[in-house]
Amino acid sequence: MFSMTRRSLMMAALMTSTVSFTHQAFAGGGEVTISHYFTGELGLKAFAEQVAKFEEATGIKMKDSPVGHEDFKTDILVRAAGHSLPDVFSYWAGARVAFIVKANSLAPLDDLWAKNNLDGVVSKTIAKSATIYDGKRFLIPFNYHYAGIFFNRKVLADAGVTEMPAKWEDFIALCKKLKEKGVTPIALGSKNRWPAQFWFDYLLLRTAGPEYRAKLMAGEASYDDAEVINAMKLWRDLLDVGFFVQNANADDWTDAADKVARGDAAMTLMGTWITGYWDGVGLKAGEDYDFFPFPSVKDGVPNAAVGPVDGLVMSANAKNPEGAQKFLSFMMTNADVQANWAKAQGALSANVNVDPKTYNVVMQKAAKTVSEAPTFAFNYDLATPPPVAEVGLSMFSRFIDDPSKLETVLKAVAPEAKKAFAE
Repeated sequence: MFSMTRRSLMMAALMTSTVSFTHQAFAGGGEVTISHYFTGELGLKAFAEQVAKFEEATGIKMKDSPVGHEDFKTDILVRAAGHSLPDVFSYWAGARVAFIVKANSLAPLDDLWAKNNLDGVVSKTIAKSATIYDGKRFLIPFNYHYAGIFFNRKVLADAGVTEMPAKWEDFIALCKKLKEKGVTPIALGSKNRWPAQFWFDYLLLRTAGPEYRAKLMAGEASYDDAEVINAMKLWRDLLDVGFFVQNANADDWTDAADKVARGDAAMTLMGTWITGYWDGVGLKAGEDYDFFPFPSVKDGVPNAAVGPVDGLVMSANAKNPEGAQKFLSFMMTNADVQANWAKAQGALSANVNVDPKTYNVVMQKAAKTVSEAPTFAFNYDLATPPPVAEVGLSMFSRFIDDPSKLETVLKAVAPEAKKAFAE
């Protein structure tokens, strides 16, 4: 309840904001302030290396203030409400950007987009889904990820699995086979809540479809609808028969990744950043690990790929808008920066000029999977407004703690979500 109230207060503060975009004269040089959530050991080092390339190329100094991934979600809203945003900051495309666009806290980037011919640089799929809000460009996509089912190749081979499941019944058969062999099929580390969302995303998308899911994310459908109940029941069935590790809410996503790497579990549903994590500890893509797309569940439902787009945005009251725009342009158009960043993060670049050979074999498969999907959907907490996302993420946590209370949980969440949309 505290989290919801805090978010609601932030929203009120943001909506009454009257920040205006004031251009100040900076003839190159100067200092650009930036804040971001790339704070993991690998991410922080890799981001600093790319920023250094910009500083060397332009002479512009970047004043960096990184914030931990989870803390950033609150920190940036507090700073927006207090009109103290940095010139540039990283942000997740989707509902979170839309949330602060409505508060007039971001500067439109249409001129920058046209000047740098970004239509010829940025993947059309990502540009369409991630950059436009209220008819204007507000976000430069820095990278994107895809959520798939990543698995330990040796564990599946030892269990006699030679073909990855494309349909739900095949996936269930795979889990049963693994369990019979004494292997826990699925690892999940939902301590920070968000890793659980991908199960909800895919089960709803694969049963109710992208159009219904978009309505739910926009507050035009309810969490006690039959579509939501049916998707959650499929998830509950997996938990009830012991296909998931126990006490998932006690682990974070890296704990789940470690369990798969060690062979304590066979697979985990996670974003492609897991490849960067595994590569960093010496695992080999295509040899030690691989992935398969989330299987289809209901015939006739359009396929959708799920994942986040990490972007860079410029605040409406940036003190050095010229330097900030140069930074955004450089980070997007420089194929070397994009390639190195993607490799370090286990991410995919939205820059179409990045050589696909930059990626390991598993990431190449992920890129192909996304390109072939008719829909790219943002994961749950980026697809619905932040106050509503808080309600849903807490719902997943409560559900995992006690799946038997599914109906009770959904009945309570429906009015909570409706209230969060109204505030």
